[in-house]
Amino acid sequence: MSVDVASRISTEVARRPAVSGIRIVGVDGPGGAGKSHLAARLSELLVAPIIAVDDFVSWDCFAGWWPRFDEQVLTSLLAGHDAHYQARDWSDWYGSTLGEWKTHPWAPTVIVEGVTCTRRETVGRLAYAVWVDAPADVRLARGLARDAAFPGSDALWERWMREEDAFFTADGTRDRADIVVDTSTVA
Repeated sequence: MSVDVASRISTEVARRPAVSGIRIVGVDGPGGAGKSHLAARLSELLVAPIIAVDDFVSWDCFAGWWPRFDEQVLTSLLAGHDAHYQARDWSDWYGSTLGEWKTHPWAPTVIVEGVTCTRRETVGRLAYAVWVDAPADVRLARGLARDAAFPGSDALWERWMREEDAFFTADGTRDRADIVVDTSTVA
């Protein structure tokens, strides 16, 4: 993924009208695709904070976290309030324990990054939606390399990827993206 892609996206975001006074940029795509890297670059260019779906999601609950994210992040930001939420405690890597409370102050542009963050329920609520993708074998290799210290991570990743495929197909997430970024050649 080149810097040019991030620059192009940031220019397009700046041209978009705000939704309820804020430009929320969703960086979505399957696990291991490179969403976090692109979101970090966009954060620099847009001078925008990132709220990560990893603060909500867990291996044992692919979709059940959404109502909490919707209420505590999206609805709050769109109402002009800070996002205040209880983050996932990743010291319980296999479970879904919640940990500390976090507050992200309202800002004119905010990036939300993570799996399914541009799902159908966000239509009309985001200023810009990015889909980040790479072939399944590349994504799996990236995920396993990142999570190699955790026994059983291969089975968790394989199950997660099946759940992602089913969700994204039913939701049509990729088809609604403003841009698709292919990271298959990025290490």
